[in-house]
Amino acid sequence: MKAVILLSGGLDSSTILYQAKADGYECHALSFDYQQRHQRELESARLVAQKAGVVKHQVVNFDLRQWGGSALTDSSIDLPEERSLDEMSQNIPVTYVPARNTIFLSFALAYAEAIAAQRVYIGVNALDYSGYPDCRPDYIQAMQEVFRLGTKQGREGEPITIAAPLINLKKTEIIQLGNLLGVPWELTWSCYAGADVACGVCDSCRLRLAAFAELGLKDPVAYV
Repeated sequence: MKAVILLSGGLDSSTILYQAKADGYECHALSFDYQQRHQRELESARLVAQKAGVVKHQVVNFDLRQWGGSALTDSSIDLPEERSLDEMSQNIPVTYVPARNTIFLSFALAYAEAIAAQRVYIGVNALDYSGYPDCRPDYIQAMQEVFRLGTKQGREGEPITIAAPLINLKKTEIIQLGNLLGVPWELTWSCYAGADVACGVCDSCRLRLAAFAELGLKDPVAYV
């Protein structure tokens, strides 16, 4: 059995890669260089993929800076810093990249069908505070229907399925699962800032640090 895993190099996507391995799939990792502010994550994706022993790791290149619309693709938009978890939950944040998961899943679907894979893994989770519209269960359900209707495999009755095993997990639960699966947290990268050391104050860093702290664990990644 083959699976395509959307791998950013972050905590969530690294966990689903190891989950796909545990599920018995031959893993093909897919990452994206869309000229994001935090391109440092691509190095982590490479290291995690190598550590996990994936069959193949590919990086797709395209430039979303030409459209902007997000703090991750437009350097003139400031990253939110030092926000509380309550503040994060109030609105869709400026770090939302327009239609990003739809773009990613479309590439993953094409790759999966080309190699006759049965499943695409994505590390979205809806219970923590990001507020992203393309990380929610109804979105994943809708994209599953696209997978069914828009492919030869789907029309022939063997649709490629979307696996989103973290969708109903909190960040603390994802870390606990990753610990069981042996995810190398020290290789992962969550920070939105474009530096070589994690900032510790962007939303992604704060969510990650809070989850490790709640579990009484030390995050092995270095912070400013």
